[in-house]
Amino acid sequence: MTGVVADPVAELTVLLGDAVVDDPDRMIAYRRDQSLLTPFGDPLTLVRARTVADVATTLKTAHQYGISVVTRGAGTGLAGGANALDGCIVLSTEKLNRILEIDERSRTATVEAGVINGDLAAAVAGHGLWYVPDPGSRAISTIGGNLATNAGGACCAKYGVTSDHVARITAVLADGRIIHTGSATRKNVAGLNLTQLLVGSEGTLAVIVEATMRLRTKPSETATVVAAFADPVHAVDAVMAIQTVADPCLVELMDQTTITAVNDMTHMGLDESAGALLLIQCDGDGAVTEADRCAKACRNAAATEIYETTDPAESDGLIQARRVALTALERRGSTLLDDLAVPVPRLPEMLTAITAIADRHQLLIGTFGHAADGNLHPTIVFDAADADMTARAHRAFDDMVAQCLALGGSITGEHGIGVLKRPYLESMIGPTERELMAGVKAAFDPTGILNPGRAV
Repeated sequence: MTGVVADPVAELTVLLGDAVVDDPDRMIAYRRDQSLLTPFGDPLTLVRARTVADVATTLKTAHQYGISVVTRGAGTGLAGGANALDGCIVLSTEKLNRILEIDERSRTATVEAGVINGDLAAAVAGHGLWYVPDPGSRAISTIGGNLATNAGGACCAKYGVTSDHVARITAVLADGRIIHTGSATRKNVAGLNLTQLLVGSEGTLAVIVEATMRLRTKPSETATVVAAFADPVHAVDAVMAIQTVADPCLVELMDQTTITAVNDMTHMGLDESAGALLLIQCDGDGAVTEADRCAKACRNAAATEIYETTDPAESDGLIQARRVALTALERRGSTLLDDLAVPVPRLPEMLTAITAIADRHQLLIGTFGHAADGNLHPTIVFDAADADMTARAHRAFDDMVAQCLALGGSITGEHGIGVLKRPYLESMIGPTERELMAGVKAAFDPTGILNPGRAV
């Protein structure tokens, strides 16, 4: 008797209808994230889940057939963590995009994983509340993706990263079981903290489908300072001084290469003769007083020019200059973006090393980032069609990561490990620690079908 040939795509189509896409042309946009130099494969199929039940059905079927599943939000990742694998199911959560509840009394919002960060921020602002985490991609990245990578942003130094603003998570395990972690209460020490294990796990432990996020009251006022310096090292001197006199919500740095690129794109009239710019913003009732202290600290650190404003529109425009830094550098060629975090006092050494690495490999590297928490994004600009230049870009990337580790830093501050940083992980955490992480992965996903070969 002839046996029935198993067809997981046909089975999923019967169960989920037009949520299943197996047309190769329609799947092209779902094959990779925004990390353009990381490998990607050809998926077996794409599932654009519409409900939590769709996610559970997809995972049950994948578990039954032993098929790998790569979960994808908006695809804004920068480490290749959502890149398709050959023969995998790409599971998109973009259609899980409902804001389920905004609770003004508890100051929380419960949302599905596909809700856009900026849309959540706008929705809660209508209730006089503030969703704080603000990655540069907030206009297009999803809450589920932000949780999966523990995304950061400009306000991290004062307000923390995404993990600091999550109360509860609903997720689906590899075999389709649904779990609920965390608590609506402020204090909760019941059992192991599964919520914080899921945050930053990059889709390797479970698929996040819903979350309750904590909100704050929007600060009453803001004040912004822009300071120009002869070089990045003097700018970091100012950062160190600022930390002793104020608690700004953001302190962003751009080097001269980045300033010039942003000017070319936006025509904002930034001082291209400056070796570095600091963009500083203070918030709350004492914002103006704190901003004055920051300006004085910059002046004492040999700032060549200082500008202050309390006008919200003007402040937003200045901060936007920093937000478009990567886009501006991308206009100059292919880019290989790094994400390094070092202790703030070691920033001058890291910045000096980046300059030396650029010279040694004869490459253009624009550096920008979150100076207040030591998180830099040195971005290599090169011609991807030039094999020699591409090889030099990769060697420069390796050198920057090695220098970061030598300074006691982290190989990623907010973008995650994905594919891009996996070769460096054990050098940072150690073999025993990595073995423990693999054990956690095995407990959640015994057959190893969730985003295999990524993150851990």
